[in-house]
Amino acid sequence: MASTATGSKVKAQSRTQSKATAKSTKKAKSPVGVPTLDVERSFLSSGVRLLAGVDEVGRGALAGPVSVGIAVVDLAEHGLLADVKDSKLLKPEDRDRLEPLVRQWAAASAVGHASSREIDEIGIIAALRLAGTRAWFEILEGGITPDVVLLDGSHNWLSPDVQASLFDSPDPGPWCEAPVHTRIKADMSCLSVAAASVLAKVARDRIMVDLHSEIPSYGWNVNKGYATSAHREVIRSQGPSAHHRTSWNLTGPDLA
Repeated sequence: MASTATGSKVKAQSRTQSKATAKSTKKAKSPVGVPTLDVERSFLSSGVRLLAGVDEVGRGALAGPVSVGIAVVDLAEHGLLADVKDSKLLKPEDRDRLEPLVRQWAAASAVGHASSREIDEIGIIAALRLAGTRAWFEILEGGITPDVVLLDGSHNWLSPDVQASLFDSPDPGPWCEAPVHTRIKADMSCLSVAAASVLAKVARDRIMVDLHSEIPSYGWNVNKGYATSAHREVIRSQGPSAHHRTSWNLTGPDLA
């Protein structure tokens, strides 16, 4: 009887360990919140090899440029890159550490910018396209021509608007002519887009820190040009700088 009880106990422990191992294995195969190349590799079946992940930063800021990063992956050869995820989820020191690793990992990479003045002149969507186009042509000048673009979000701001009729003025070229596929929260699930977000965030933050050294009163080394209450209070007290987007509501709602 004792040996039977012991055997049952061993079997029960074995089943418990097997379940724990299965759970552990399942989690290892699909870690939560870690971008992969699964979405990117789904394009292989259509003959795509070079895919450009694209993401922007600075769209909602009050000051400084809007910046667009591109990270190109070779779908037939690229492996994963540890620790890279949406730049908003990374600490500044982690982004700085990962940025050179992303550039080494990518088949090609670039960041383009559109200034606050350009945003005021042509609007934020056209400015995004301008910044993205600058990054795109830097990629082409390096001898790499991506087959397709994977763009974070639901709206394709990278391609020019389709000309509605013969009487409309076409967008001034040149521009990205590759097919563009959009994906909501691609920076959370797609490694190429997450890598692009790291490149763009690091590049733009460095610009804002440099601008802070010229005009320190706005606190751009901390807020990076975004609409914090302290940032808006300085704008109210001393007015906007040459690097603010003056076509925007910089001070927020009127104070009572």
